[in-house]
Amino acid sequence: MPLKEGNFRKVNAMQEIQSEQVATHPSLGEGLGRLFKTFFKIGMFTLGGGYAMIPIIEAEVVEKYGWVSKEEFLDLIAISQSCPGVFAINISTFIGYKLRKKRGAVCCALGTALPSFLIILLIAMFFHQFQDNPIVASMFRGIRPAVVALIAVPTFNLARSAKLTWLTSWIPIVSALLIWALGVSPIIIILAAGIGGYLYGTMIKPTEQTD
Repeated sequence: MPLKEGNFRKVNAMQEIQSEQVATHPSLGEGLGRLFKTFFKIGMFTLGGGYAMIPIIEAEVVEKYGWVSKEEFLDLIAISQSCPGVFAINISTFIGYKLRKKRGAVCCALGTALPSFLIILLIAMFFHQFQDNPIVASMFRGIRPAVVALIAVPTFNLARSAKLTWLTSWIPIVSALLIWALGVSPIIIILAAGIGGYLYGTMIKPTEQTD
């Protein structure tokens, strides 16, 4: 039975929507391969540790593919910081699990860790041959300021996205001073912040909403 013109247009529209979802959403189409390639690229071009990886992950996962929202990304950062282990592996595992459950978590974690493993393995094999090379030493001195910038930029972006106000800006300032000046363990800061946030959300915030 032939389709009417209106129904035919609806079918074409549905097919176009499905093709766009396959092209952009990792849970459809190629999926795991794209996840692995994306996080392998992130791991390959990240210098300065997990925190320097934040803007690159955000550019790929949030802005380019839209796999998670900005708010979800901030929550994943907070969870990854609060969990034991390497920050970069933690956040890539959480993102992978959100998208493709266990297989996605494994693919993202391997994609993130594999470049560092291979590069460090090569450096360890040949380090004694160029450790005193002045050219290599100069390269590392030039990389250090860039690494500082890579860490500073996501810090300011996170502060802006977290919607800090004059009433709440004292929290990161006091936390930083406690860690830097008094040597308080970051674990204690994280636990205290989590407990404080829980108490605020369950006891104080409901009263503010009723007012």
